[in-house]
Amino acid sequence: MLSILIPVYDYNVFPLVLKLKQQAENLGIIYEIIAQDDCGKKFIIENQQINTLENCCFSTNTENLGRGKNINLLCSKSKYEYILIMEADSLPEKENFLKNHIEALLQCPVVVFGGVKYPNTIVSKEKVLRRKYGIERETKSLNHRLKKDYDFVFTWNLLLKKEILLQFPFPDFLHEYGYEDFVFIKNLRLNSIPIIHIENSLIHYNDDNSLDFIKKTEIAVKNLHHLIELEKIDTKEIKLGEVYVILKKLYLIEITKAIYKKTKKRIIANLTSENPKLYLLDFYKLGYYCNLKK
Repeated sequence: MLSILIPVYDYNVFPLVLKLKQQAENLGIIYEIIAQDDCGKKFIIENQQINTLENCCFSTNTENLGRGKNINLLCSKSKYEYILIMEADSLPEKENFLKNHIEALLQCPVVVFGGVKYPNTIVSKEKVLRRKYGIERETKSLNHRLKKDYDFVFTWNLLLKKEILLQFPFPDFLHEYGYEDFVFIKNLRLNSIPIIHIENSLIHYNDDNSLDFIKKTEIAVKNLHHLIELEKIDTKEIKLGEVYVILKKLYLIEITKAIYKKTKKRIIANLTSENPKLYLLDFYKLGYYCNLKK
C-alpha cells in the first residue's frame, strides 16, 4: 500500500526508519521503507542496520545525483501505489503520524502535505541562522497553508500517488540544492492536481551551521538563475526575481551590486552572529543574484 522514501546525504537515518516502521507495524498496513544515500561518506555503518529490518532497505548511490534525481530513483524502486517522501533529518511530531496521513487519503487520494515544525531547543551560535530561517520562513500554520494551497509545500512530509511523481519527475538537469521543490509543485498547480493540507508535522532537526547555510543559499540562487535562463521558472514567479525586475526598470542593478560588494563581509558577520537578521539574508540573495545576471 505505502512506500516510504527517504533521500539521505551523510545523515544517520536509522532512528527515523525505526520510528516509521513501528508506526506502520502498529497500523498493520502493507509497507516498505527505502532509504538511499546520495554518494555520502558518513554514517554508512549506522544506516546499513536498516537492511536487517523487515520491509526496509538502505543503499548508497555510486555517484552524486542531487536530491531531485535521488527521489526519482527511489520512486522507480518503490512498488506500492502511494509514496511518502520524508526528510532524513526529521522525526514525526505525533505517534499517529502515519495513521493521520492515511486517513487524509480518504479526503484527497492524490497529494497530502502535513507541514513542518522546528524543535524548541536552543542551538549554538554557529547554527542560529538556519533555525531562525526555518521557524520564521518555513513553519506555517494550517490556516495559512489552507489559504495558499501551493505555497509553503515541501517535497518531504508529502504523501502522493506514485503515478504523479512518475508523470512529473524532478528535473534531471539539476544536480545541486535549490528550487527543485518549486518546479515540482508548480507542475502540480499547472495540471490542477489538488493538494490537501493537514496538521501532521515533521519536526525538522536541520543542524547546518550558518556558513554552510549561506553556501547552500548561494547554490540555490544559482539554481534559480539556471532555471530562469532555461525558462523553467518565470522571473516574476519568485519574489527574488520580482525585485530584480523592479530594480532593472529603475536602473538600480549596478547600485545594488556595488552595495552588495561593499557590505558583503558585514552582512556575513551578522548572519553568523547570535542575532542574524533575515532581511540581510534577503539582500545577500538579491546581490548575489544580480551578480549572476549579465
